[in-house]
Amino acid sequence: MSIEINHISKAFGATKVLHDISLDIPSGQMVALLGPSGSGKTTLLRIIAGLESLTRGGLSFHGNDVTRLHARERHVGFVFQHYALFRHMTVFDNIAFGLTVMPRRTRPGATVIRQKVMQLLDMVQLSQLANRYPAQLSGGQKQRVALARALAVEPQILLLDEPFGALDAQVRKELRRWLRQLHEELKFTSVFVTHDQEEAMEVADSVVVMSHGHIEQTGTPQEVWSEPATRFVLEFLGEVNRFDGLVRGSQFSVGGQHWPLGYTPDWQDRVDLFLRPWEVDVSRQNTPDTPLPARVVEVSPKGHFWQLQLQPQGWHADPFSVIFDGSQLAPLRGETFYVGMKQARVYHDETPLRQVAFAQSA
Repeated sequence: MSIEINHISKAFGATKVLHDISLDIPSGQMVALLGPSGSGKTTLLRIIAGLESLTRGGLSFHGNDVTRLHARERHVGFVFQHYALFRHMTVFDNIAFGLTVMPRRTRPGATVIRQKVMQLLDMVQLSQLANRYPAQLSGGQKQRVALARALAVEPQILLLDEPFGALDAQVRKELRRWLRQLHEELKFTSVFVTHDQEEAMEVADSVVVMSHGHIEQTGTPQEVWSEPATRFVLEFLGEVNRFDGLVRGSQFSVGGQHWPLGYTPDWQDRVDLFLRPWEVDVSRQNTPDTPLPARVVEVSPKGHFWQLQLQPQGWHADPFSVIFDGSQLAPLRGETFYVGMKQARVYHDETPLRQVAFAQSA
């Protein structure tokens, strides 16, 4: 079941929270709405569910306009962050609830309901807990029950609002893998809201990055990570170092060091240079490729590599992060390293100059 979002806007009084949002979600895809608090991602999810009205625009499921349909008429399953399980009901009855309140003419019989609930319990690996109450379950088990309950009515679309946000890190990892496997098996269309970048990258087929009610970029996890469309996406995803720079002619300078750009950009003035920690060349020797001195202020062992915080020595004010090969001699606090720039992205305000690789000028 595909979802077509057509120029949707939403305002609460004078406050606009969604601005002309358009998005097509193919049938069977799992899509992450990723963004910081206040980006509009949960509001958009609630509009898809029918739990929130829209101010302008339209919404279709598989080409059929559902803009004015009530939530119960949309055949959408919804999983909340805090489970929303009925405390006085057993696990079995929680999962069966949606089936038991269906209109009489479409409601399955008791035998069919029992068979379906037991199948779902087996699918979410909780068959042995059918007679327990929510208070007797762990957080991860509660979320599996909530997901089984949403799937019981065979929704055309499954929506999840930060489904793993209330769980500890290890349980989140396990449930992410489990949800992805479940999606591969059932092939339902799913949209989930998250502010957890790792979760979005691991689970989703497509990631929609949102900010201040706008879509900044839509693409595969690899595309939004390696080819950020805007400065916001670049700075929001993962860790990135920023340096002040200056463009003059076909040269770029940072901290008194000049580098050839390989081209002459239209913009000739101050710029911002961005590099991921692993994009910075690091060496113990001052070489043409690594000419900028920096002192080690923090050392974090990460197994096969070290993550270092370096304080520039006379060429930049703020410390920055780099990755250092774990096969080399362990770095020490206070030691001097030398760095160079590689695969840098250069921006003038919000406008990117083209991506280049820098080499030190003669």
